[in-house]
Amino acid sequence: MTARTLTVAAIQTAHGPDMAANIAKTEALIREAARQNAQVILPPELFQGIYFCTRQDPKWFATAYPTAAHPCVLALKALAAELRVVIPISFFEKDGPEYYNSVAIADADGEILGVYRKSHIPDGPGYQEKYYFRPGNTGFKAWRTRYGTIGVGICWDQWFPEAARAMMLAGAEVLFYPTAIGSEPYDTALDTHLQWQRAMRGHAVSNAVPVVASNRVGTEENSGAVQRFYGHSFIADHTGELVQSLGADGEGVLIHTFDLTGIERYRADWGFFRDRRPDLYATT
Repeated sequence: MTARTLTVAAIQTAHGPDMAANIAKTEALIREAARQNAQVILPPELFQGIYFCTRQDPKWFATAYPTAAHPCVLALKALAAELRVVIPISFFEKDGPEYYNSVAIADADGEILGVYRKSHIPDGPGYQEKYYFRPGNTGFKAWRTRYGTIGVGICWDQWFPEAARAMMLAGAEVLFYPTAIGSEPYDTALDTHLQWQRAMRGHAVSNAVPVVASNRVGTEENSGAVQRFYGHSFIADHTGELVQSLGADGEGVLIHTFDLTGIERYRADWGFFRDRRPDLYATT
């Protein structure tokens, strides 16, 4: 068997209200990741603006666009083609009268392979997403890109083991999670970044798959609501070990190369998929 490798990147950034400035910053970090030979490069969730879901305000619906017309999709698919990299592009999608929290998968030639719509939609203080987004109707997908087959969930999806397993059963070789998570308005002392990491590292262990998570960082204000995003973006290997990580402050790029052939052998050896019993998992 010919050895196959995949070099992945996670981007951690702070974001402001200017879409063009946010796209330009993201492009610069993608270029830096590509300079370090990254092949699949993950920006954070909804990187084109502030995380507006801290409050319910109808003005934000005007910032949604159809996939083919969204400024960040147009910009980053062109960049993907220029740099010959794969970019999962998180964006606020408008589809007729419906709105979704979505990711468009730009392959290394700039082609959009398709769109995944966030399946699990949170609704709580500081994360009032059900006001803005319908639950996704695409199902969980694995995307066959130029460099490997990837699965992409979005933020709250990362807490659900069923989502990770579904992407693996579809053929994913690495899981990617763009994220926007930080402080809790009802308890500013609460920091969930360790639970957040452990949940995804658990997916890595039980599916024998690398996991890449990109979070935003910094403090954002939205009509009086203040949210601090806790960063801690990371890359975990197929045993759940952190191989690259960032802290609570600062922007940057994480890079790591995985031996997909070796990981495939490891996954077969452990037998997680051999020993599954879906016949016993149905609810009554």
